[in-house]
Amino acid sequence: MISKIIGEEKIQKTHKYIEKGDSFVIVSHVSPDGDSLGSSLALYHFLTKYGKDNVSVIVPNLYPSFFNWMPGRKEIIVHEKYPEFAEQLIRDADVIFCLDFNEPKRLEGMASAVLAAEGRKVRIDHHLDPADFCRVVISHPEISSTSEMIFRLICRMGLFNLIDKNTAECIYTGMMTDTGAFTYNSNKPEIYTIVGELIKKGIEKDLIYRKVNHAYSESRLRLMGYVLNEKMKIYPELHTALITLSKEELKRFDYRPGDTEGLVNMPLSISGIVFSVFLREDGDCIKVSLRSIGNFPVNEFSGKYFNGGGHLNASGGEYYGLLEDAVALFEKGLAEFNPDNNEETVNHKRDLT
Repeated sequence: MISKIIGEEKIQKTHKYIEKGDSFVIVSHVSPDGDSLGSSLALYHFLTKYGKDNVSVIVPNLYPSFFNWMPGRKEIIVHEKYPEFAEQLIRDADVIFCLDFNEPKRLEGMASAVLAAEGRKVRIDHHLDPADFCRVVISHPEISSTSEMIFRLICRMGLFNLIDKNTAECIYTGMMTDTGAFTYNSNKPEIYTIVGELIKKGIEKDLIYRKVNHAYSESRLRLMGYVLNEKMKIYPELHTALITLSKEELKRFDYRPGDTEGLVNMPLSISGIVFSVFLREDGDCIKVSLRSIGNFPVNEFSGKYFNGGGHLNASGGEYYGLLEDAVALFEKGLAEFNPDNNEETVNHKRDLT
């Protein structure tokens, strides 16, 4: 039995929008990841099974190539490549589903079109501090992924029978990637109840893991080696690791979207490291990724220093300026937040004595 966390009024209103709508657009955040793509494509498959013929999935920019296997991915429209076409679809939509982001700025170039659109907007997400720009807001930060939220929504509408293998594969991909293959933010029994139901729908979860995590290019593998050998700085007294990559370094390794996915998690495999930060030059800003173990609040760190947010153990942000200045700001914040007082650090010290 899955708990009923979504309010009944929101379920009924969303169901009504689906029933009465003729054209649908699903949008998600910039730099699409497994959860944004998984939740978007899962909803796409569900709506088509429901009998809706006019459903579009639009993302701000290109997604990593290791998601190319996902069912329905050929239907995805990249706004960066086809802005006029994408924005026309947004303007014409009866219903716009906003998935896996808490505020319009996460849509970057698509934001103004979505905000101006007259279609009914439904936001389904699991991030903190939701902005007020949708008629229906289904927001539950305590849930592991937006893909899990899509599963719960479908079930609450009494339409579990419309979840086919394609929908299930997309839901599982989002759940798996947003929990680091169920290694963080994934200690609730209901997560595995849902996974069990997805397996009954025919997914091969081990194969999905391999498709996402064992599809590296040679250049990506060499980049990982370079990062670990040359670019990872350890702050042992503060149980922290920092990785930085410049545009020149990325170019040297023939960087493609997604090539740096997961790099920020790797230092957390070092005994005693509880906080890991990755700073990457991207266009006119520095992209910031933060991960932690235990109770160290990377969302608070990101919010204070890098105009970001997210979850307790996984967050992101950005910095407009030079890479070396971003590093200096990170080190300032590190001294203030002091991960040496983290619960996981205290336990690690105890284990060593």
